[in-house]
Amino acid sequence: MRVRLFVLAGLVAAFAAVVAAPGAYAEETKCRGTLNGVTVDNLKVPKGATCTLNGTKVKGTIKVGRNATLVATNIKVVGNIQAENHARVVVNGVKSKVGGSIQLVQGGSATIRNVKVKGDVQLFENDGAQLVATNKINGNLQCKENDVDPTGGNNVVGGNAEDQCEGLET
Repeated sequence: MRVRLFVLAGLVAAFAAVVAAPGAYAEETKCRGTLNGVTVDNLKVPKGATCTLNGTKVKGTIKVGRNATLVATNIKVVGNIQAENHARVVVNGVKSKVGGSIQLVQGGSATIRNVKVKGDVQLFENDGAQLVATNKINGNLQCKENDVDPTGGNNVVGGNAEDQCEGLET
């Protein structure tokens, strides 16, 4: 009896893991080149690659790799845009929406213009020029320890505009 209960418990646990984990199997699209008007689950810009997105929808998160470049125009991202040690990130277009946050850390240059962001915009320890202009940010606009103070303005910020980005809100 004890062995049957142990086996049954193991089968139930295995079944629960398979049923509960469909999100863990979401596809990750690697982008090198241009994607126009397509829908993908998660998107990764691999190390050293350049990815251009035009009217693309990402159901998950965009991750930008080391020395990689992302140029995204009129995109919809359900999750976050995350870059670390990137070469360049450009997110623009009046139809661009990010459901999470934009986090750019220890990279090169960035332009974030005309984007609706539900979460935060965070620019930390970047060494290139950072332009943040005419965005609607529901969370905070946080800029810390960038080599060059970010420029721009006319951002509507629901939370706080902090540190180097203090003067960039409307």
